Amino acid sequence: MSESRTVIVTGAGRGIGAVIAQRLAREGDTVFALDRDVAEVGEGITGIACDITSDADVAAAVERVLAATARIDVLVNNAGVNLTGPLETADLDAVRACFDVNVVGLLRMCQAVIPTMKRAGAGRIVNAASFAAIVPAIGGGAYAATKSAVVQLTRVLAGELGPWDITVNAYAPGMVPTAMNGFADMPAAQQDELLDTLTLRRWGTADEVADVVAFLASPAARYVTGTLIDVSGGKLATQIPARAHRAAEA
Repeated sequence: MSESRTVIVTGAGRGIGAVIAQRLAREGDTVFALDRDVAEVGEGITGIACDITSDADVAAAVERVLAATARIDVLVNNAGVNLTGPLETADLDAVRACFDVNVVGLLRMCQAVIPTMKRAGAGRIVNAASFAAIVPAIGGGAYAATKSAVVQLTRVLAGELGPWDITVNAYAPGMVPTAMNGFADMPAAQQDELLDTLTLRRWGTADEVADVVAFLASPAARYVTGTLIDVSGGKLATQIPARAHRAAEA
């Protein structure tokens, strides 16, 4: 039986982050779920109230993890916020706040765990990007910019940390209904329009994202670093993928 790893998952109080934390806990890892609100984190998971935009919160959370286990093997930077609206009229304070969570907060978490990983000579950092980093959406320019920044941070960190056998990768969920994107609450016609862009033509699930994160965090991905894995059901993989579905139904 493999040795239990110590894992930190941010934004794990609900949604995809909670599912990722639960998945890694089921695999036998010692999981710490960080979020502003961690009232319900799941069996076998330790919740820690932490705002990743706060230096003090992050330092205290990492200190608590190290006090409990003396190690940090995996960091999953799942925490993120959305921002919608045209760039022309964007509230610049809101844009700064989005960057503060999605980019600066993510980097703050990385900086907090990297020294421990370096001392161990190993580690896994897995960052949440978005399909918006691949193809941005009208009305989502600021959010897309933050996730594009995550991709570049991931690549550079992978290069900088390679000498210590620390891998850094990103994943890009695309079409997974969450409270943040509201896909499931859209009118049926609007949902159909979005589903028509998918090679697999169905919504993804949080469990399917967790599968990818679990792989990137595992020894099976030991030779994978600096990459972005698209988890979007083949969104825009080809032009008008709905044609294949209509042909298959005929």
